[in-house]
Amino acid sequence: MSTDPTTGQQQASNFNIANVLTTLRIVLVPFFGWALLVDDGTSTTWRWVAFGIFAVAMITDKVDGDLARKHDLITDFGKIADPIADKAITGMAFIGLSIVGDIWWWVTIVVLLREWSVTLLRLSVLKDVVIAAAQSGKIKTVLQAFALAGLIWPLPHGDAHGGAFDFWPGPTGEVLFYLAQVMLAAAVAMTLWSGYEFFRDVWKQKRQRPTQAA
Repeated sequence: MSTDPTTGQQQASNFNIANVLTTLRIVLVPFFGWALLVDDGTSTTWRWVAFGIFAVAMITDKVDGDLARKHDLITDFGKIADPIADKAITGMAFIGLSIVGDIWWWVTIVVLLREWSVTLLRLSVLKDVVIAAAQSGKIKTVLQAFALAGLIWPLPHGDAHGGAFDFWPGPTGEVLFYLAQVMLAAAVAMTLWSGYEFFRDVWKQKRQRPTQAA
């Protein structure tokens, strides 16, 4: 523990389990990207490895947030690193899946522009404007996680991978793949809507601040 010189309140040390898990997610990003792109994304084994890394990252995202709130481990480092870790792993998933042909590039570009613009704005106004996590943002995160996880699976779908995958071959694999695509469409819609809500709330708070000061 350390003491904030401006408030005199005790602050959690940056070296705590929540921040360790956040750092782990950042470290996992290049390994996840590499596993996803082995043999241009056609390796069944490495696609499962990529899915395992992605699943660990999503689970630790939930765990470190719960630990930080429950045990009062919220730090300035965590406030900055946690959203960066989240966007890094999902961003790598979008980019990697676009490279291997499982997600259209325009979808990835739109989602990443929204995600990083919101993240950078949130960090830039962190001390002046506090925007609580909206329900739409939480739904967006869940939809993205499940859609990306499903698309990382080595599922057969048309000729995208030349029939390289033999896991759940035939109609079952096709159905699961297109179900993941439907979830992705819902995730993109919720991503845009939650982004609109965030920018709207920031604008409202900034307009209210001069009035409150007066």
